[in-house]
Amino acid sequence: MPNIRLVSAASLLALWVGAAALVAAVVAPAAFAVLPTRALAGALVGRVLPTVFVAGIVVGLGAALLAWGGGPFARARIALPLVAAGACLVAQFVITPRIHRLRAEIGPSIEALAATDPRRVQFGRLHGISVAWMGAGMLAAGVALVLTVLAARKVSS
Repeated sequence: MPNIRLVSAASLLALWVGAAALVAAVVAPAAFAVLPTRALAGALVGRVLPTVFVAGIVVGLGAALLAWGGGPFARARIALPLVAAGACLVAQFVITPRIHRLRAEIGPSIEALAATDPRRVQFGRLHGISVAWMGAGMLAAGVALVLTVLAARKVSS
């Protein structure tokens, strides 16, 4: 019988990685493809991402706590979810506020700015950094998920 802590941690990680992947691979591209302006698409995605980031923080901390009891790959199963939580924390509470301040300064349309405008360049850079933090969180959580499943299999054999 698999350890309930390992199954719980794997379930949390799988749910969050799935939700984050859905937003990154489906919701965001669809919003930019079907909404009439990039500003509306950005507003939609901007409303969804905080939920993903905060959930990543909660899931990362929960999965790390569930791994605390030891077992196979225990250190990595603690560290990786904490990395995921930290990445989500930075994206939500460091990068996102900077993006919001810049958006307020720019106004409704980033596209109205010249491609070389320093504010547009800075927005692009911040957006890229935010995507990188989310990607790092997803990668860390995904590896933690694999290690947790492997640990559960070892414990049940």
